[in-house]
Amino acid sequence: MQQFSKSLQLMGNRFTITVVADDKDFANENIQAAITEIQRIETLFTTYRPESQTNRINDNAGMEPVKVDAEVFNLIERSMHISTITQGAFDLSYGSIDKSLWNFDQKMTRLPSAETALKMVHLIDYRNIILDAENQTVFLREKGMRIGFGGIGKGYAAEMAKKILVKNQVQSGIINASGDLTAWGFQPNGKPWTIGIANPDAPNNAYSYLEISEKAIATSGNYEKYVTINGKKYSHTIDPKTGLPITGIKSVTVIANNAEFADAMATPIAVMGIKNGLFLVNQIPNLHCIIIDDFNKIYTSKNINLL
Repeated sequence: MQQFSKSLQLMGNRFTITVVADDKDFANENIQAAITEIQRIETLFTTYRPESQTNRINDNAGMEPVKVDAEVFNLIERSMHISTITQGAFDLSYGSIDKSLWNFDQKMTRLPSAETALKMVHLIDYRNIILDAENQTVFLREKGMRIGFGGIGKGYAAEMAKKILVKNQVQSGIINASGDLTAWGFQPNGKPWTIGIANPDAPNNAYSYLEISEKAIATSGNYEKYVTINGKKYSHTIDPKTGLPITGIKSVTVIANNAEFADAMATPIAVMGIKNGLFLVNQIPNLHCIIIDDFNKIYTSKNINLL
């Protein structure tokens, strides 16, 4: 058995697809099948193509419901459930925040005022996403509302790509979407897959390792995207209630059975804060997390076994 991998940009992120197989052609064929599936999902959910279903929903905000594919409807429905259990800390309608408020790709030199930020977030409210299961339509109640799948899309794509590979008899592999990943089976040496949990102050160094075979992992951290203003680091994770970046937490790593759920839970746990985040995680079966605060103190949910 050998390990075969390919990395490429998909959905605006670096995806690495790894399969374990005897035969190189079989491996490459399946890696391509996974890539094709991720590209299909990107076309469905992107906001970068005017004709995507996501944009059709957004363009009709405040006007009329939009009929969508079952796949789109179902993902929105599951997202709404996550919004409910996180009391709005996860919210698809975060797309309403204007890029002019927070643009972590540019050199920001000052924070927007709390008033400006609050004005921008008044359209963020998952309760104004109206679903009609019978007609399979989605309606955004307020004009100017926008939804986006940035908080759940990578995990969903990883999970769907894995499903195709498992169906094609790929016994072992990893789909890694910029650190959000799902793994199954064993390494070529017969050992379970393990990952290093990054040290936020030195992301290339691991402070601990975790066995991840048959599990999914997602990490939300301020060491990848942030701005420093007056010597203080502000995370790219925005609290949808205030429009301002969260502080106090350097990273949240979530372990779940499913990459979609892991991806969707990482950011809201950071938004909810250490105490509330851990409390929520401990209520949900098969969900675990590791939180590192600004002082490098590590907090873990129940039943975490770091190696």
